[in-house]
Amino acid sequence: MSSIITFGSYALFKVNQKEADAAIEMALKSGINHVDVSPFYGQAEVRLGSWFKRHGNSFFLGCKTEAKTKTGTWEGLKRSLETLQVDHFDLFQFHGVKNNNELNTILGPGGALEAVLEAKKQGLVRFIGITGHYPPLYDEALRRFDFDTVMFPLNRVHAAHFTDWNDWRALLKTARQKDVGVFAIKSVAKRVWEDGDGVEHKYNTWYEPFDKAGEIEKSLRYTLSQDITSAVLPGELKLWPMIIKAAERFQPMTKKEQEKVIAEVAQYPPLFAEWME
Repeated sequence: MSSIITFGSYALFKVNQKEADAAIEMALKSGINHVDVSPFYGQAEVRLGSWFKRHGNSFFLGCKTEAKTKTGTWEGLKRSLETLQVDHFDLFQFHGVKNNNELNTILGPGGALEAVLEAKKQGLVRFIGITGHYPPLYDEALRRFDFDTVMFPLNRVHAAHFTDWNDWRALLKTARQKDVGVFAIKSVAKRVWEDGDGVEHKYNTWYEPFDKAGEIEKSLRYTLSQDITSAVLPGELKLWPMIIKAAERFQPMTKKEQEKVIAEVAQYPPLFAEWME
């Protein structure tokens, strides 16, 4: 059973080993038992690998590939095992799948799925998942293959602006029917950074997050009140203590409370609105 928040190792993108060790220790002390990592997250695999070599791995370990072909996926999977200094992954995910063409390649002849299924036969992978930012696409993916997990953005800002590319409601229904683990990302996202002359991004996130304890708690409570397994911690370590405290106090929101916190953020556009125009 995964903890209700997951260690999002994007937060280790550019930290030193001492900072990474402190984050890992904080997570373990807080009862976090699931870590999500990718070879594209800067130094994350190296930092986690160092910890695992010294202390062993007590996390449920999920890794990812952006490769779409069998050959590329095999190479990446083996490289990640070596970097992380482990002998298997509990979960291996097709990461950032953007459209039907990519999904068709992954699931088709010579596609990435063939490599992961072979890795599963060899004991290198236990479960198989899919991730990205387009819930309707993953609803289709779950109908085409029995994925074990799915990961996508689920937050109250998107709930205020459901569109044909960010609406997760059908996906949650399908996931429940198929007993699929659901991992939410971007739970505390507010909006895309408002760039301009002299504007400095305060956090290691490509979006502006809510950063006050009260707003973080509302955001996390909303996300965890949906039919999900766990919410992934964001890429900024400075926000983690507030999020962990909010998770420790978590109580499901009523429908009325959910409507209220959604209305409070309706002025913010969904994260990818400008990409979809």
